[in-house]
Amino acid sequence: MGYTKCSDIHSYGLEYGAGVRDVSHMTSISYGDAVTDALDHLDDLGYERAGQADLASHGPMGAETLAVLGHGDAIPAWVDAYRAAMANHDRPSRRFDLDPADKSAWRPALGAIDRVGDWEYLFHRELAQAPWREVLVRWWPRLLPGLMSRLTHGAIRTAHAVRSVAAAGDAPSPQQLTELARGLAYWAARFTPLPGAPRFEGRHDVAVAALPRTPFAPTSAPVGLMHDRLSRLDEQPGYHDALAALRADQAQSLLSDMTAEFAGICLVHTDYSPIPLVHAVTAPAAIRLVMPYLPAELHAPSVVAMWQVHAAMLLIFTGTDHGEQTTRTAAADTDVRSVDELISRAVEHGDEHVLKFTEACLREHALRPDPRYLAAAEAIPGRIPALSPRPAP
Repeated sequence: MGYTKCSDIHSYGLEYGAGVRDVSHMTSISYGDAVTDALDHLDDLGYERAGQADLASHGPMGAETLAVLGHGDAIPAWVDAYRAAMANHDRPSRRFDLDPADKSAWRPALGAIDRVGDWEYLFHRELAQAPWREVLVRWWPRLLPGLMSRLTHGAIRTAHAVRSVAAAGDAPSPQQLTELARGLAYWAARFTPLPGAPRFEGRHDVAVAALPRTPFAPTSAPVGLMHDRLSRLDEQPGYHDALAALRADQAQSLLSDMTAEFAGICLVHTDYSPIPLVHAVTAPAAIRLVMPYLPAELHAPSVVAMWQVHAAMLLIFTGTDHGEQTTRTAAADTDVRSVDELISRAVEHGDEHVLKFTEACLREHALRPDPRYLAAAEAIPGRIPALSPRPAP
């Protein structure tokens, strides 16, 4: 295995940045077949994993990422390991129908996880009656104010599903359309609005330095810390000022600013669980996947909504800004594996966050090279336990 400096690695090919790579030479199964087969084997799982925190289920997202990375052959074994690692809640049942044409019917159900089965049925009906892109464009602005949903997992799951159905052209499989319905349903059922109104009024690309941090004990439990600080976000110094600090710019350029900046933030904040901040990279990278299928007037609102979530994540999950200003320079001097080795390492590691983070970093690096992406893809797998199934009882 040969390491090289981050500053010596440039682009991974624009075909990678476009969404789904041409990996026919790497695997014996096509991307679409691999995804559809995985969704079949994950169909019975609920939206969240059983346990104290009710963490979002990552099965469909992890399998789709493996297919994108050219390792469709590894998906069956990965799905088995994922299912065995932790129990999932049962698939929710439908209770009361929601009328998509009646705001007074569906708005009260936003953020109601006990209505997720109703939301899924609503989106099944929507996708059966209209093209998937039309449904996406109709619901994206309705759901965008709740982007924080379960650390942005609603939007991320939706984006993986969009990449899947878009790659299928005019013939997405029923499983792929069902997964899009479930991504949107989870976003709606975990809809989480944040206080304040983000807007373009400032002079910053990504105004990380404008946010004063509050130290926290390294032993703080992630879920408890999140709920505590989220409930007090409106009172955090600098929060409302930061929401107006972003300058108006091209949406694609701002997304690159965001993913690069937060890849660096993932590098320097090592005194706490890395998983929450991983989503500060995978979420804007996910929004980029969806943007080609949205009208231009939804691009800027998507970026400012993401910045509001970023501001919240910084205040919740970082207790200091130490080291953030020099991450790009430090990353450029970091020894990293080759791109193919980074992919192989992520696949062997198996954790769903490592897979998604590695893929997002490499895709973002292909679009606008920055050493922070590769350095973060090198570092994060060493901070997250590898996928390991539970021992048999």
